[in-house]
Amino acid sequence: MGIIMSTSVMLLFLLGLCHLSTAAAVDKNDVAKPKTTASTTYIVHMAKSEMPASFEHHTRWYGSSLKTVSDSAEMMYIYSNAIHGFSTKLTPEQAESLQSQPGVLSVLPELKYELHTTRTPEFLGLGQTTETIPQSNSESDVIIGVLDTGVWPESKSFDDTGLGPVPGSWKGACESGTNFNSSNCNRKLIGARYFAKGYEATLGPIETSKESKSPRDDDGHGTHTASTAAGSVVSGASLFGYALGTARGMAPRARIAAYKVCWVGGCFSSDIVAAIDQAIADNVNVLSMSLGGGMSDYFRDSVAIGAFSAMEKGILISCSAGNAGPSAYSLSNSAPWITTVGAGTLDRDFPAFVSLGNGKNFSGVSLYRGNSNAAPTALTPFVYAANASNATSGNLCMMGTLIPEQVKGKIVMCDRGVNARVQKGAVVKAAGGVGMILANTAANGEELVADAHLLPATSVGLQNADVIKSYLFKDPNPTATILFEGTKVGVQPSPVVAAFSSRGPNSVTPDVLKPDIVAPGVNILAGWSGAIGPTGLAIDARRVAFNIISGTSMSCPHVSGLAALLKGAHPEWSPAAIRSALMTTAYTAYKNGQKLQDVATGKPSTPFDHGAGHVDPISALNPGLVYDLTVDDYLNFLCALNYSATEINSLAKRSYTCDEKKKYSVRDLNYPSFAVNFESRYGGGTTSSNVVKYTRTLTNVGPPGTYKASVTSESQLLKISVEPETLSFSQANEKKGYTVTFSAVGSVPANAENSFGRVEWSDGKHIVGSPIAISWN
Repeated sequence: MGIIMSTSVMLLFLLGLCHLSTAAAVDKNDVAKPKTTASTTYIVHMAKSEMPASFEHHTRWYGSSLKTVSDSAEMMYIYSNAIHGFSTKLTPEQAESLQSQPGVLSVLPELKYELHTTRTPEFLGLGQTTETIPQSNSESDVIIGVLDTGVWPESKSFDDTGLGPVPGSWKGACESGTNFNSSNCNRKLIGARYFAKGYEATLGPIETSKESKSPRDDDGHGTHTASTAAGSVVSGASLFGYALGTARGMAPRARIAAYKVCWVGGCFSSDIVAAIDQAIADNVNVLSMSLGGGMSDYFRDSVAIGAFSAMEKGILISCSAGNAGPSAYSLSNSAPWITTVGAGTLDRDFPAFVSLGNGKNFSGVSLYRGNSNAAPTALTPFVYAANASNATSGNLCMMGTLIPEQVKGKIVMCDRGVNARVQKGAVVKAAGGVGMILANTAANGEELVADAHLLPATSVGLQNADVIKSYLFKDPNPTATILFEGTKVGVQPSPVVAAFSSRGPNSVTPDVLKPDIVAPGVNILAGWSGAIGPTGLAIDARRVAFNIISGTSMSCPHVSGLAALLKGAHPEWSPAAIRSALMTTAYTAYKNGQKLQDVATGKPSTPFDHGAGHVDPISALNPGLVYDLTVDDYLNFLCALNYSATEINSLAKRSYTCDEKKKYSVRDLNYPSFAVNFESRYGGGTTSSNVVKYTRTLTNVGPPGTYKASVTSESQLLKISVEPETLSFSQANEKKGYTVTFSAVGSVPANAENSFGRVEWSDGKHIVGSPIAISWN
C-alpha cells in the first residue's frame, strides 16, 4: 500500500522532516589533517584497473594497501559494484597516508544521513485497479529496491496473493536476524537485507533490546515507503478511520527488496554504499532512496557515486529532494543520473476547527481519534503556553516547561518549532491539559501537516494563529473548543507544492534544473510498523497497520513505483527514457488553466519549486518522444565539469580521459529541462556575451508523426528560438536533434529576477514539455 485510495505522500523521520547532516566530504588533495588520534570510518575508492599483476585478486590488493598504513585496521565492507574499494576505520593521519598510496583514488570520511496512501492512485488517475495500465506480466517482473529503515513483513501491503513465482532475474536473499528470518519473505517481499557495520563502527553495537539487528522495521518509515512504491491492494485501510479506502502501491504487482541502512542513530554512508553495491548484484530494476544526498561535488557524494554505478546497470534511481524548503538552493540528490523528487499535496484534508468563546471559528487539521469523551465539546478554558511557563521558550511546549497548576483542565496553544509537533501535545497532556492548538509561525506559514496527536489537538496556519492569539491576549477569560470533521476530499486547489519541499537552483551544477518533478508527499497513508505507534513517541502505546505522514520521503517512492509501472509497460526503456517520460508529460497548471500554486507563498510555483511539474502517470505511459541518455553522455557531462581523470574514475570505476581536442558543454547534456545561467556572462548590466545555445536530441517512442515546437517565456529580457521548428519521425526509435537559442535583449539590469518559460513539441496528440529556468545574477 504504497498508496491508499485516500491519502497523501512524503517523508518523515521519527516525526521530523528529513534532512542531511552537516558533515562535509574531504577533498582528495586535502584529506583531513590530523587533529585527533581517534579512528573514523573512511570509504576508500580504488582504481581497480591499476592493480599490480602480483596480486591474484583485488581484495588482496586492497588489504595490502591498507596494511601499509595500519597493521590492525580491518576492511568493514569490500565494494565491487557501486564503487571499487572498501571501508575501514583509520586515524586522520593514516587516512592521509593511505591517500598517497598507488591506485588509491580518494579516501572519503563517513557521512551520516537521516531520512529526508489511500487516495493517491485515484488522485493520479490510476483508479482502483490497473485498468488504465497495459496488462502484461512484465510489471510483476520489476523489482524495486528500497533503502530505508527496513520492512514490517506482516503488513498486508506485502501480501503475495495472486503473484507468480519470483522473477528468474532475482539474485538476492532474505537475511535472518533479530526478530526476522528467511520465511518472512514471500513472492511480494522477495528480499530483505540489513547493513550496520558502518553504524556500529561509529556508535557501537546495536542494542537489540531497542531495535532489531535485522531487516525488521522498528521505525515505520521503511514500511511506509516500500508500501507506497509497490504495496499490494488492501481494502478498508485507514488511520483511526481517517483516509478510509483501498490502499495500494503505485505498482501493486511489482516486487519489493528491502535494504535496511537506517537505524536509531541515523544512516551511514558506508552502509548505504554497501546496500547499493548489493542491490546492483541482486538485479533490482529501480532503487528508491528517501534519504539525503550531498551538496558536494559528485565524486565526493557517496549516494551520487553509487547511483552512477546503478544507472550504468540500467537501474533507475529515485531520491527525495529533501525537506529544507522553501529556501532556495536547499535540495540534495542533484546528480543528473538521479531522479530528484519534490513534494505536493493531494486533494484530501483532515479538518479540525477551533471555535472560540467570541463565536469565531478557524480551520485547522488533525488526525486525532482518541476517546470521543476525551475531546472537549463545550467551551473550555484556554491559555497560551508562554503564559503558563517560567521558561524563556515556554511558547514551544518543550519537556518540563509548562506549569501544571496553570494548564490543568485547559486547552493550551503551543507554537511550532524545535521539538516534534506531537511531542508538544504529549507535554501538554502530561501537565494536565485537555487539548492543544498548535500554531504555525512565520517559518511554516500556512502549510498544515496533520498529526495523530495523543490528546485532542489541531494545527492552524500563521494567519489564523495570529488572530487566535489576539483573542487570547485581550479576553480576560478566553475559552475554546476543537471540532473534528474527519476526512474531506475534493479540496482545491490541488496539488500545491509543499512548503517543506526542497527547492532549486541546483547548488552543485546550476546548469541542470532540479528538482525533476513533484509527486504526492503530504499526509500520505501507507503501511506501518507494528513495533511503534503512529507518532513515533515511546509513550505512544497505540499500534496501527497504516499511518499518515508527510515529507519528500513519501513523494520519492511514488515516483519509484510509477517508474516500475513504466518499466513494466516498456521493458526496453532506459532509466533516462523513463524519467523523461515522467517529466515531459508532467503538468504545471490546473484544469481551469491557473498555474500550480506554492503553499509557501500563495503564488504560482516555478520550475525551481516543481521542476517539470506534477507527475501524470497515464500520460507518461505514452509520451510520444523522450530525451534519452547513455553512460557516455554522462561521462561527457563530467568532462564538461572539468573533472580530472581521477575524479571521473571515482564515479565511473574505470580510466576515462576526456578528449583535449573536444569542446565539452554542460548545456549539451540531453536533459528534459533547461537551466540557463547568465550571471557568469553579465557583470550587472553588460552584454558582452548575450547568446547561449543548448542542443537536445529527441527519440520517437510512439507512432510516426510530425512535431511542431512552441515556446513561452515570462521575460521581456529574453528571446527564445528553436531550430528547426518542426521534427518529423517516420519510425520508432528514430532520433532528431534541435537547438534552443537564448538571446538577451538589450542591457540586463543588475537586479533582474529569475524568469521562467517552457518549450513544447506537439503532434496534436502528444505534448512533450520542458521547463526553462533563467538565472540572471
